[in-house]
Amino acid sequence: MGNINYQSDVIVVGGGIAGVVTALELLNYGKKVILLERGPQESFGGLAIRSFGGMFFVDTPEQRRAGMKDSVDIALRDWLAVAAFDDHDILPKKWAEQYINTCTPYVYQYLKDLKVKFFPVVHWVERGQYAPGNTYPRFHMVWGTGYALTKTLIEQLLNHPKKDSHLQILFDHKVEEILVQNKVVVGVSGSMETNSAQKFEAQAEYTVVAAGGMGGNIERVKKNWYKAWGEPPEKILNGSIIYNDGTMHDAVSNVRGHLTHLDKNWLYPAGIHHPRPKHKDHGLSLVPCKSALWLDYTGNRFTPEPLVTGFDTRHIVERICRQKKKYSWQILNLKIAFKEFAISGSESNPAMRDKKIFQFIKTILFGNKDLVRDMIDNCQDFVTANTVEELVDKMNALQQTDDVKIENIKKAVQYYDEMVSRPKKFQNDEQIRRIQHTRQYRGDRLRTCKNQKIIDPKGLPLIAIREFILSRKTLGGIQTDLKSSVLTKPIAGHQETIPGLYAVGECAGFGGGGMHGVGTLEGTFLGGCVLTARVAAADIAGQILMHN
Repeated sequence: MGNINYQSDVIVVGGGIAGVVTALELLNYGKKVILLERGPQESFGGLAIRSFGGMFFVDTPEQRRAGMKDSVDIALRDWLAVAAFDDHDILPKKWAEQYINTCTPYVYQYLKDLKVKFFPVVHWVERGQYAPGNTYPRFHMVWGTGYALTKTLIEQLLNHPKKDSHLQILFDHKVEEILVQNKVVVGVSGSMETNSAQKFEAQAEYTVVAAGGMGGNIERVKKNWYKAWGEPPEKILNGSIIYNDGTMHDAVSNVRGHLTHLDKNWLYPAGIHHPRPKHKDHGLSLVPCKSALWLDYTGNRFTPEPLVTGFDTRHIVERICRQKKKYSWQILNLKIAFKEFAISGSESNPAMRDKKIFQFIKTILFGNKDLVRDMIDNCQDFVTANTVEELVDKMNALQQTDDVKIENIKKAVQYYDEMVSRPKKFQNDEQIRRIQHTRQYRGDRLRTCKNQKIIDPKGLPLIAIREFILSRKTLGGIQTDLKSSVLTKPIAGHQETIPGLYAVGECAGFGGGGMHGVGTLEGTFLGGCVLTARVAAADIAGQILMHN
């Protein structure tokens, strides 16, 4: 069986949002493009098509209409507080500055011009635990979630006037090697994903790696675990896609490309098993209920501060991972679940994904009851009961241990419910204070309970949710300069670009091999994919995208 050979101006490796935007922009510049996607056609769009669709922008019309006086200076201050760059993070910091300065004109406005619509109320996430996070809401939700965003970009690509003459999209093509001649990248080679005996080669003047991160390879996530957190959890759920396994990171490294910050992963603390899994340990990421009690594996409430979502995801992950057993529980009741329960991603939000406005408004006002019932009935990590004693028995039976202690659960619940029952001026509990703070913002008020007890005869049954750490995104990756060109491994502190090779999106750490540092303000992943792709395409075409 002979090799299949392809030829083009540019090869784009990966059919996620970064690869799609790169190809689309290259067509706009008149370049011929081959897009090689490892998965089948139904996976076109990658992880972005499954996403919630939140995007980080600064000083937008949506913010201004809500009375926010956001600015590049404020956003950069917030970003740097969370990123915690060190003195060696020169390029990541420059990429962070580039993103903050340009995300609104070159991502937000770019998408608006393509008829992407954003929800009028900006979400407020990652407010910060000890240091400031997002001091203004910046999480702009795409109307239609990441599904509509990705489908819009794919439609633009497939309906491009030059599509037939300048574009080939080839699925089931697993790129395994980058081809180099005289230190210049000249293409790639690999095999068919479903038939490894069938080899192919593709040659081009430029190659753009847009193959996603490594979050779909759990063993690799564990291998690159952040050492300050000790050993990785025994179980980490996979919230990425299986093709995000690091194959292209290895291929870039093999041609002298520099990989950096691979231990900086963006993990989520409230992962549950997908009730209808598509691959091993397929997980979903909950948007944890603020009015639920977050407990350690023994049923103790986390101390000294309780865990409350919406402030610092990385901090919560660290607190859970510093336990002897690195998973957790949330205790709530059906009334809280109906009001607050949500799962991140397009699949779990069909009303918003499918742009059904009346159904969407109904879920905002009355909660996503169908989703709650589906998880209770079909997810292995949910147990229900009418008494605390019965609930604890079921929790231990589920985990097949006796780790959860009835006295711990009773103490946590009784204390919290007592605090909720007090007049507001005497409610001396940090979780209640944070709930009161979030309810001041209209984006949270409708979806957050007010003074809701756990033990409430009108709220039964009680619900316990077992939650695991969930792998999602890789914050580090292939190091690139500010034009998305791949840099060599440093020798005596010196680096140079690899001619003909670019990296965009998650595989490039969303810019520079890690523009987020150790943490992120959220919404910067999709935006980072779009911006790095546009920068790379412009440089390949000899154009200047940004005029400072």
